[in-house]
Amino acid sequence: MKSCKVRLEQIAAPENLREAFLRAARGKAHSAEVIAFRARLDTELAALREELLAGTVEVGRFTAFTIFEPKERRIHAPCFRERVLHHALVGRCEADFERWLIDDSYACRRGKGREAALRRAEHYAARHGWFLKLDVAKYFDSIPHAVLLAEVERRFRDRRVVALWRRIVEAYETAPGRGLPIGALTSQHLANFYLGTMDRLAKERLRVAGYVRYMDDMALWGEREQLREARRAMDAGLAELGLKLKGNWHLQPTARGMDFLGYRVGPRGAFTAGPSMWICSIGGRRGCASAGSSRTR
Repeated sequence: MKSCKVRLEQIAAPENLREAFLRAARGKAHSAEVIAFRARLDTELAALREELLAGTVEVGRFTAFTIFEPKERRIHAPCFRERVLHHALVGRCEADFERWLIDDSYACRRGKGREAALRRAEHYAARHGWFLKLDVAKYFDSIPHAVLLAEVERRFRDRRVVALWRRIVEAYETAPGRGLPIGALTSQHLANFYLGTMDRLAKERLRVAGYVRYMDDMALWGEREQLREARRAMDAGLAELGLKLKGNWHLQPTARGMDFLGYRVGPRGAFTAGPSMWICSIGGRRGCASAGSSRTR
């Protein structure tokens, strides 16, 4: 793994902080927090720059709330000033994280996303007879700080940049030394980066025929026995990262369909559930199947 040459001065550069403010404010122009920050923009950015360079920037101020769609989650949204900091940091470090990720990782990446992941899943489902569906138990809550930060330390040459990442990671815990807050930009990129090891295990060591990951949702395609071995290897690989598989993993014929990212993916496409049918909505096709068809459970 090549180390990143990003320096703290680049993160704290006035033009980078101003661009970070614009990204953080996008879609929130009428928020009281944004209006107040913009009213004293030069002062706020100068203070943030000074604190960054001194290593004293304050982090860990969150607003917590619960969402219920697509499933119940506890969100911890950083205050606006910290969102500006996160955008400044990620804006400089994102390209380096990107170099570590394989093509078939689709979360938190430009030009990727859920629809691209589903299209790729369709591609593999049409060509292979068996799939293995895995995800990580309580992923964001379970990430161990020490192991994650060791990977970050390997990544960045500037120890001050490592110290900034450490400060952000250690500002939040769900258990001693564990957890990243859902709702923070830095969490999304760190969590996606952390499972890059599993991508390389699947593609380079296990050499599975097909593989797609969207954050901690992982889907593999190939022959049945190969996938049996892959499940054991992926389980062991996650254990080395301080993580566990959910117990509801699936190894089944592709023709039965796989629940993936809110859709049902099978050899003939990806379908989303309706009241009494599965409606094809990915890859530019339209169609339907009755609830009793082979494309449903």
